[in-house]
Amino acid sequence: MASKTIDYYLTLISPWAYLGSARLAEIAGRHGAEVRVLPVNYGEIFPRTGGLPLAKRAPERQAYRMMELKRWKDHLGIPINLEPAFFPAPELTAACMVMAAGDTGGRPLELAQAFGRAIWEQERNIAEEAVCEEVARETGHDAADLLARAQDPAMHQRYAEQSEAAIARGVFGAPSYVYKDELFWGQDRLDFLDRALAR
Repeated sequence: MASKTIDYYLTLISPWAYLGSARLAEIAGRHGAEVRVLPVNYGEIFPRTGGLPLAKRAPERQAYRMMELKRWKDHLGIPINLEPAFFPAPELTAACMVMAAGDTGGRPLELAQAFGRAIWEQERNIAEEAVCEEVARETGHDAADLLARAQDPAMHQRYAEQSEAAIARGVFGAPSYVYKDELFWGQDRLDFLDRALAR
């Protein structure tokens, strides 16, 4: 068992979670840390923590978000479609499949990254069960099993409970990383997480 654990709160449709996912995996691997991948419902979290969904933000904030996405895309060299065809997309099934991958000894971080790639690079709609199965299969998971587990009402309840737990821990934005009860919000704070793991 890893002696260091990072709780990773995300929405699969976040471009910032996608841009940070490879670096999170690299940082965790370098420090021998476990990453607990915890998809949560930011549709519930935002209104209770002072946030707004993208469509309701002021035009100035939306414009700056696009500018920052372009900057980070170029800085990291990660291909990303800034206006994907299927965004935002309902992600309950995909999120629960990621949770199921964690339950069954799969690779939830890799699967979450693959769902992000599906949205932000491949123009695929993760709201469709067939697409979710394809993405899981492409990452070497038992896609049918993960889908069946994701459709269990108990898994939906757990997703809701994870969202409540995230709020209780101070989470308000995506992605968020919690290490030793210290919150790091945003993929641009991964350097600080790296330093905390090195202490």
